[in-house]
Amino acid sequence: MNAREIFDAALSVADGRTLSAATLQALAALPESEALRLAAGADVIRERFFGRLVHLCTIVNGKSGNCSEDCAFCSQSARAVSNIERYGLMDKERLKDGAAYAQKQGVNRYSVVTSGRRLPRAEVIRVAEAFSEMAQTRVGLCASLGILDAEDLRLLKSAGMSRYHHNIETAESHFDKICTTHSFAERVATLKAAREAGLSLCSGGIFGLGETDAQVLEMALTLRELDVDAVPLNFLIPIPGTRMEGAARISPLRCLKIIALFRYVLPQKDILVCGGREANLKEFAPLVFFAGASGVMTGNYLTQAGRPVEADLELIERLGFSVRTDP
Repeated sequence: MNAREIFDAALSVADGRTLSAATLQALAALPESEALRLAAGADVIRERFFGRLVHLCTIVNGKSGNCSEDCAFCSQSARAVSNIERYGLMDKERLKDGAAYAQKQGVNRYSVVTSGRRLPRAEVIRVAEAFSEMAQTRVGLCASLGILDAEDLRLLKSAGMSRYHHNIETAESHFDKICTTHSFAERVATLKAAREAGLSLCSGGIFGLGETDAQVLEMALTLRELDVDAVPLNFLIPIPGTRMEGAARISPLRCLKIIALFRYVLPQKDILVCGGREANLKEFAPLVFFAGASGVMTGNYLTQAGRPVEADLELIERLGFSVRTDP
């Protein structure tokens, strides 16, 4: 595709039309050297549906390490030998402190994330109790507690949680290369259960796991089919002690290309750049908004340091954007 064809495709999406499979495949196949042209079109789409407003979310690592699953990229897997902090579920006061801080900083959403295949029912109840005591905050409440069932999800919703986060991680055709202890179908089933419980959905994944361009598109199309509300895009930080410790860093241009491609596929959904933003994009990091992202995760990640909220707020202002007021 030439520059005019790329931009025409962006204008078509901005006008509310869905691109054909052939056009999306052509966009996905563009070389990294065309990433900025693809990003320019994605910026037009983002501007059409989100203006100059961006979404900020932050997380707390509510329970760390000793996970039974074998996800190749994750330092919290019990099969990894990474040097991380390991602890059980935080007490309610520490979980509540995170929400209070998020509200003070003007962050839109706060999520409690825990390690493990699923959080045991007794601990789900403890998280729900904490959420019920956060009811006065103006911050949207989220959680990522693993493969929960309908009863768990209804309990959390009744306690004030409005969104469930559960990444599909990668394309279905690539999933068994990065995880063998649970299936792609189980992840999809959890998302569908959360939707049936009346929750909005946050689901994305991680890039730099050896996926192809076609698999990046496959993943985006799966999320479109699932009609998720927010899509977190993470870029691998190869952590010593994990199976992916020797993986090559994903290039800044490839990061921008992936963000942009997701915007062409999911024009009206929040696309949030999360883990690996600084480590992989480096000096290109401020360009994520001009490549189609409508938000970022701010603060620390699960086991890796992130970017301080204050620094992100300053960057957003300098770029001429504002933080949204709704969760």
